[in-house]
Amino acid sequence: MTITAPNTQQLTINVEGMTCASCVHHVETALKEVPGVLLAEVNLATEKARVEYDPAQATAKELADAVGDAGYKAAPERITLNIGGMTSDASAATVEQALKEAPGVVIATVNLATQQAAVEYLGGVALQDLRAAVEGAGYTVQGVVGEVTGEEEDAERLAHTGEIKELRLKFLVSLGLGLTIFLGSFTEWFPWAPAFLQNWYVLWALATPVQFWGGSQFYRAAFSAARHGTTNMNTLIALGTSVAYVYSAAMTVFPHLFMTEATMAEVYFDTAAIIIALILLGRFLEARAKGQTSEAIRKLMGLRPKTARVLRDGQEVDIPLAEVVLGDVVLVRPGELVPVDGQVLEGSSAVDESMLTGESIPVEKTLGSLVFGATMNKTGSFRFRATRIGKDTALSQIIRLVEEAQGSKAPIQRLADVVSSYFVPVVMGIAAATFGLWLLLGPEPAFTFAMLNMVGVLIIACPCALGLATPTAIMVGTGKGAEHGILIRNAEALERAHKVQAVVLDKTGTLTQGKPVVTDILVEGMAEGELLRLAASAERGSEHPLGEAIVAAARLRDLTLEKAAEFQAIPGHGIQSRVNGYAIFLGNLALMRAQNLALNGMEAVATELSAQGKTPMFVAVDGQVKGIIAVADTLRPGAKEAVAAMHRLGLEVVMLTGDNRRTAEAIARQAGIDRVMAEVLPDQKVAQVRALQGEGKTVAMVGDGINDAPALAQADVGIAIGAGTDVAMEAAAVTLMRSDLMGVPNAIALSKATIRNIKQNLFWAFFYNTALIPLAAGVLYLVFAGGGVPSGLRFVLGDYGFLNPVLAAAAMAFSSVSVLTNSLRLRRFKVRRV
Repeated sequence: MTITAPNTQQLTINVEGMTCASCVHHVETALKEVPGVLLAEVNLATEKARVEYDPAQATAKELADAVGDAGYKAAPERITLNIGGMTSDASAATVEQALKEAPGVVIATVNLATQQAAVEYLGGVALQDLRAAVEGAGYTVQGVVGEVTGEEEDAERLAHTGEIKELRLKFLVSLGLGLTIFLGSFTEWFPWAPAFLQNWYVLWALATPVQFWGGSQFYRAAFSAARHGTTNMNTLIALGTSVAYVYSAAMTVFPHLFMTEATMAEVYFDTAAIIIALILLGRFLEARAKGQTSEAIRKLMGLRPKTARVLRDGQEVDIPLAEVVLGDVVLVRPGELVPVDGQVLEGSSAVDESMLTGESIPVEKTLGSLVFGATMNKTGSFRFRATRIGKDTALSQIIRLVEEAQGSKAPIQRLADVVSSYFVPVVMGIAAATFGLWLLLGPEPAFTFAMLNMVGVLIIACPCALGLATPTAIMVGTGKGAEHGILIRNAEALERAHKVQAVVLDKTGTLTQGKPVVTDILVEGMAEGELLRLAASAERGSEHPLGEAIVAAARLRDLTLEKAAEFQAIPGHGIQSRVNGYAIFLGNLALMRAQNLALNGMEAVATELSAQGKTPMFVAVDGQVKGIIAVADTLRPGAKEAVAAMHRLGLEVVMLTGDNRRTAEAIARQAGIDRVMAEVLPDQKVAQVRALQGEGKTVAMVGDGINDAPALAQADVGIAIGAGTDVAMEAAAVTLMRSDLMGVPNAIALSKATIRNIKQNLFWAFFYNTALIPLAAGVLYLVFAGGGVPSGLRFVLGDYGFLNPVLAAAAMAFSSVSVLTNSLRLRRFKVRRV
């Protein structure tokens, strides 16, 4: 569970029963009214509520009760723990009380006879939270009954699958009965239909199971909302179909009450039944599509191994993953997944960490190396000590970040939230006005037309599309990013990223490798290898980064280094030493001039190297300059291509560095960067970012996430690169798991694609409702008054321009499906690779 601030905790609540944006509004309002709640965000697509609250003022049970009081269900997760050390009723009561006081726990019941505790808790609570509560009371958790936690995603998937199966069954039965009723209602179209279907009582009998079994979920949700003084989309569906059903039933039993000389006796059981069947089809397709939007998070969860092999009392034992504790010695064999995070104690191997970093090349692991849960051991066996378990592992942090991002709200959603809070009452008002208007002014039979138009308005309105427009795109977009090592903290960061105009790249460690290397060796009268060997031997004891680069280059060539004598560092100039009897001077131009050494024409070469952003160091042997060794912090692989990709997105690229301007501009030329901010001290980085913002630009800052934290925080979008396994994930709005600078344009391009998708969804949702509600209300009667509807449109608009309520139901059913389908197009987003 994430602690977001002192005395503040965060929980995720699975909310059952939400079907539209109005439901979201009601649940959010109920949660915000609980004393101590600081933030409540409800997501229709994930069917979850994220709550930040003060545990001193509110409890998890109060939050769950608030959801229940709003007419919905807070679905807790359940676990049974084996408790050790309980000997009396008093000890059982102590454990029970300790568990009840644990953040997120709704119900806890302890049984002394079975030595078990049954706990119901809200999302965000991990096993170690419950273990800590029990141990804090002086007892122990000795295991978990049945399957361990960590399988919550399986339970959620099974529940979702059950919902899909139920919707499919109800749809198929309702469709079969509805079509049968349709045959009996239009015998002039289907003269071959059995005669008994012309009996209204038979049609009534066929419509009743559709109305009250197929449509039961709409009635339950509508009644629940009504008990709490609210309305939602189910209210519209239940009211609209009930009007058609009750009118038809009354016409069946008392036809004389409705028939006049101008009114033909008709029933509309087919309308009610087919409306319910089509809406069930929409719900079925919607449920399937929702499952696809959360595919990325399921993939991440599926990476977790189920068990771990640990040493207990000198024996190797396989235990459920949730029972691993800090300090356990864990054994991993070739081909197995690393169960938790830790540090290697014994053995060596190559580990595939592509699930974390996206790097396909396995990483060598030896004594002291860090290993991460869910990575794949490829070759050798090793033992490691568990240092991070459960919710603290790198994978769990990634999953948490993705879940929080998918459940968060983007500022662009605010308009939809405002509209949805008034939507259903307004639609009911429009429906009532429609009925009254056509009853008074409509053509005969006025009552029938008024009723059907009212049903059409109630049925066609779709707050569901409004509720799904933003969160589904956010879910798919952030999930797609996570698949490719782009972790986006929340929806607000995703939205801000698409507005970025300037990208600031910190040079050292971000744009460059962050470690000087030898780039050039130029010699005069001496073999290149010998010059490097002498220089490296002289620098052997140096701790200067440039000296270390020369030593590293010599070792890379397997050169044998000599022991240096009379070593002396000359501040600001270089060093002098004696190697194997040779007097060595190694340093800059000023050192050569101070020693009155002839440069043999190499000064021009040094100037050219400096212009390329390299540091030239002269090597003098026994009073003669024998060559130049150039050292530079080189560009990361793919840096130039990444900068070019940013330019293609229309972004200005700025390099920020403490280097002198000549060196900085040389690096910038190599990378193709537009603008250089050189000689900037670390504490001046924030001011430089602020200066760019002062130019009216939306700024993204790219750094390592730790040293650049103040600048990352000042930027509109902070991007931490290559820091996926440490606290840098908490320091930036976007974290790139790979050390690949191409992740920056990919993240911004993904943001642009997601926001574009959201705008398309919102446009469709608003256009659909604003255009089709008037159509269902009968506005086209003014165009086609007097029966002037073209023959090709009469099935849709009848003789007078009134929309067929069955078609209204079809339009409503597929409006939300269209929004979901459009969001799923983001799964085809392609990231660029170098």
